[in-house]
Amino acid sequence: MGIDPGLAKTGYGVIEQKNGATRHLGHGCIVTSGDGKSPGERLLEIYAEMNRLLPKFLPDELAIEQLFFSKNVTSAMHVSEVRGVILLAATQHRIPVTEYTPNQVKQAVTGSGKADKRQMQEMIARLLRLDSVPKPDDAADGLCIALCHVNMVRY
Repeated sequence: MGIDPGLAKTGYGVIEQKNGATRHLGHGCIVTSGDGKSPGERLLEIYAEMNRLLPKFLPDELAIEQLFFSKNVTSAMHVSEVRGVILLAATQHRIPVTEYTPNQVKQAVTGSGKADKRQMQEMIARLLRLDSVPKPDDAADGLCIALCHVNMVRY
């Protein structure tokens, strides 16, 4: 399972690697609304949804994007808190977690650490033999992170 953490949208993608073949199992987004909800309430929503998704998909491993520290410190802090909630849920379910930088994900999926979002989306659709680019973008990112992990571990 790959996770692209975010307070408003946390993307996830689930794939299976078996006998050298990679198969898409699912993807989606955990969406929280800032309308009158505290950050703590939104984190609780993400935690609860992770605790629903992990038993549903039963991943052997979880891959998550490392925090990319941008100019927006507030946004980076929120993403860091979301990562903490996800790490907690995975650890409670005894699922090992591996972290990857955005450049590692791009390199593993497209062969170029400079790939743009559209290139990533098109490549993940092609590699997983999907009929269309996964939507929303955050879910496609979750699938890319999952595929990065499979490529790095080489099952």
